[in-house]
Amino acid sequence: MKKLVFKSARRNQTAPKSLHSGAAARQTNERASARPDYGDAEAQYPRDLVGYGAETPDPHWPGGAKLAVQFVVNYEEGGENCVLHGDPASEAFLSEIVGAQPWPNMRHMNMESIYEYGARAGFWRLHRAFTARKLPVTVFAVATALARNPQAVAAMKSADWEIASHGLKWIEYKDFSFDEERYHLQEAIRLHQEATGARPTGWYLGRCSANTREIVMQDGGFLYDADSYADDLPYWVTGDNGPHLVVPYTLDCNDMRFATVQGFNSGDQFYAYLRDTFDSLYAEGQQGAPKMMSVGLHCRLVGRPGRMAALNRFLDYIAGYPDIWVATREQIARHWHENHPPK
Repeated sequence: MKKLVFKSARRNQTAPKSLHSGAAARQTNERASARPDYGDAEAQYPRDLVGYGAETPDPHWPGGAKLAVQFVVNYEEGGENCVLHGDPASEAFLSEIVGAQPWPNMRHMNMESIYEYGARAGFWRLHRAFTARKLPVTVFAVATALARNPQAVAAMKSADWEIASHGLKWIEYKDFSFDEERYHLQEAIRLHQEATGARPTGWYLGRCSANTREIVMQDGGFLYDADSYADDLPYWVTGDNGPHLVVPYTLDCNDMRFATVQGFNSGDQFYAYLRDTFDSLYAEGQQGAPKMMSVGLHCRLVGRPGRMAALNRFLDYIAGYPDIWVATREQIARHWHENHPPK
């Protein structure tokens, strides 16, 4: 196997000695003098706090479904921070070790084995649960992780799961330069295509930067991206290359909360939250305003047996509703492109 080591550029993290000395003081004064008149500047405000407003559009889901339900399996194991991968420190995010810290220039053997569990055992537990019920899945797949487990890739393809790109590596991109992040995107596409035989149509970086969407839109080869948590329905944004579709993701209906402070402590809490979310959105659909429900899953988290029992209960629960649409993100994006084109 080709060695998959992608080192990140060095970054200058040296701060000025005093916030109000020398060049730092001048920069502070310049920022203060450049503050806009907010009454005139709102037209250039880059955030959209309005969205669809009080009346959300009817998505016209196939078959008149009251709710679209979408399951994501995040495949990150083998793409996380690790000195073996050329990273400066060990991983510290989303594991059984809540509050873990990165270990500079060292391997963290416990952290590595937690991630290994996801690839070795958790993935297959998820695969059995969804294939047994013939439910479609979107995989957010880190390219270097895919390359390190061809058996998992073969299983995703045999199940006809959508394999979207989750970036080149499962690392933080907020401090990357524009060009460096664009290089990682290009390498992610190349390696993804080598591993799966097809270019990804969807993109979700997760640990993204302020430049991520612009880079994705400049690439021009994606049907959608999911680096947003801003709505219960897909929505269009504009850029230099024209309209671009965003299919929002979720951090609340997400097993990551098993690995965060004030998150889920038991499978019962996870199941109850998923069920309540489903019931609330289904009721909105009955009232004429159907939505989309995303569920985020991680092989090393919900793939543990005690948590998997809760997910299985939820899968069985929604099976009792014939008027919902369980779909991949690609299917939802194609539906939106065809039925709700940009205006």
